[in-house]
Amino acid sequence: VLGYEVDFAKDGAEAIDLYEKAKQAAKPFDAIIMDLTVPGGMGGKEAIQKLIEIDPGAKAIVSSGYSNDPIMADHTKYGFCGVVAKPYQIKELGETLREVIRGEDSSL
Repeated sequence: VLGYEVDFAKDGAEAIDLYEKAKQAAKPFDAIIMDLTVPGGMGGKEAIQKLIEIDPGAKAIVSSGYSNDPIMADHTKYGFCGVVAKPYQIKELGETLREVIRGEDSSL
């Protein structure tokens, strides 16, 4: 719908693994979208720290329905470049992705 090539991960641990493999294959991701919490798995809250260790320039977007979480309120403090609160429209996600990939601050 938005024209991006995507990979899917069931949780943060798998996302980090995919990110690392893509980077090693010289096909790095332009951006990564992480759910803040993943029941039974590593969520974005934990994964962002590991992702930044692998690639300090990683462009990560956090998404959650927990709008009162401190990470959603101050995403850049935690290493995220953008935020989309659930529920969101595809248009909002697309705008945030474009801004993050271009290196602009995104605060939808």
